[in-house]
Amino acid sequence: MTNRRKVVHVITRLDFGGAQQNTLWTVRHLNPEKYDVVLASGQGGALDWEARENSEKGIYRVAFFSSLVREISPIRDLLAFFSLWRFFIAEKPDIVHTHSSKAGIIGRLAAWAAGVKIIVHTYHGFGFHDFQNPLVKKNYVLLERLCSHFTHALIFVSRFNWDYALKNGIGPESRFHLIRSGVDLSRLPVKIEDRDHKKKELGFDSEALLVVSIGNLKPQKNPLDFVSMAARVSEEIPQARFMFIGDGPLRSKSENFARELGVFEKIRFSGWRKDAAEWLAVADVFVLTSLWEGLPRALVEAMKSGLPCAAYAADGISEMIRDGENGFLIPVKDVEFLSKRVIELLRNPELRRRMGFQAGKSITEEFDINRMVQEQETLYTELLGD
Repeated sequence: MTNRRKVVHVITRLDFGGAQQNTLWTVRHLNPEKYDVVLASGQGGALDWEARENSEKGIYRVAFFSSLVREISPIRDLLAFFSLWRFFIAEKPDIVHTHSSKAGIIGRLAAWAAGVKIIVHTYHGFGFHDFQNPLVKKNYVLLERLCSHFTHALIFVSRFNWDYALKNGIGPESRFHLIRSGVDLSRLPVKIEDRDHKKKELGFDSEALLVVSIGNLKPQKNPLDFVSMAARVSEEIPQARFMFIGDGPLRSKSENFARELGVFEKIRFSGWRKDAAEWLAVADVFVLTSLWEGLPRALVEAMKSGLPCAAYAADGISEMIRDGENGFLIPVKDVEFLSKRVIELLRNPELRRRMGFQAGKSITEEFDINRMVQEQETLYTELLGD
């Protein structure tokens, strides 16, 4: 065990989300005979308990940094840089692997300053996008270009993000690697014995046709379009009901918008739930209204569960859905067309069955979370020359 390589994974905060869940799975499942694993994170996330619990079990070590925060804060960002720099100096890791935008910038700068041998970054999506103020986006791109010069491997979860990085001059491409954002395929689809009973947990009757979405209630996931879609669909299909699993800063605004449109009684904003996979098994249609994405785990889980999906054609989503075959792709922000597609699915059980079957077949081992970890280990071995 003394010849193990030390790997430090750095993430901004352990909130609910694909980047966080994949990182927690990675640090827990890296081969303990080969790697001494440390997780560095900002504190205050909803999943801090999981990291602490695994640390207490000796699976990996965890270090929390109060200065590492999601918001831009020059003083705290500088403190985070020096805190991580001192941490890397003390730990002497063989690899620093960063995730998420803030930790990706500060963590890589600190690792470079500390003389870390190998620096890796995973783009689970980008901190910059086309819906930002152009000046803000330009500054993010410049920082990413700077950090890419001393990053030995840049991992992308979708081909679209790979191409988007090239388009914005983040490279070189010789350091690019495609490793899909994985989910635990072995547990999907979940078997539900009594779908009607499950629906009653939400106060919906057995005749309800259930449309589900999963994600953080924040601008990226664009929940207000989900509410707008619900209002339009309800006018045509009175028995339609809606559920948004997740939480975030736009929850109150989303609920108030649902009241304004007169569909609040038909929508459940459930918060985060441990039984999300069961609701995918109960649902009739899955909808995703994201404005930008890397490769959304929720969509992978929904498709593997055999759900027909209607989603905005944002970034990596278009790599997963073949329009009209295993789901419907919708132009971003076209709520009217999205609503028409959802109505079409709800009115046609055979179409739902056929698309759901094709969706399930589309999710191959490429999206398995254990394969994701294995591919990261293979990359580490190549970078270290072991």
